[in-house]
Amino acid sequence: MKKAWIVSGALVLLGGGAFLLFRDRVPGIGAAPHRQGDPLDSLNGVVVYCKGGFSGNCGRNVVDGYNIGLKYQCVEFVKRYYFERFRHRMPDSYGHAKDLFDTAVVDGAMNARRGLRQFTNGSAARPRPDDLLVLDGWRGNPYGHVAIISRVHDGEVEVVQQNTGRTRGTYDLDLVDGHWRIGGARVLGWLRMP
Repeated sequence: MKKAWIVSGALVLLGGGAFLLFRDRVPGIGAAPHRQGDPLDSLNGVVVYCKGGFSGNCGRNVVDGYNIGLKYQCVEFVKRYYFERFRHRMPDSYGHAKDLFDTAVVDGAMNARRGLRQFTNGSAARPRPDDLLVLDGWRGNPYGHVAIISRVHDGEVEVVQQNTGRTRGTYDLDLVDGHWRIGGARVLGWLRMP
């Protein structure tokens, strides 16, 4: 009986190894559809690229001396989006996703480090397309996340994002007592061009 279990285990390991070795060579057999740097989506002409996994460093994207960020991370996409679409350069171009939102800035005031107006989740100001949506860190990702709001309609916002399993996602949007709240316990708020 013990020998049968050992043989079965070895066959499973060999089969799994063969799958990993050949999956990219045999169409339709779990082939990874994209590789690091492949374009996945776009918003207003700004491309969302494949990170190729959540870890690792693909190098820094610097344009005309301006630090856009680590290639294919969420922060790199939103900063590249604002740079390409609005020619916006953040005065402080460093920091993790959650650092884009300054908790010391009052709702509707200017976030001087980012050169953007900042709104706290639960603001009287409704989120708009092109706003940056900032999420706080969590146990699985202490750096947080940031995306671009692509659409606002009937009780939800759609976002476009980089370095996640999907390039697009939605969040509930509620108006409660004159204040707009985007669903999700980690949503800190949104930033927009002044």
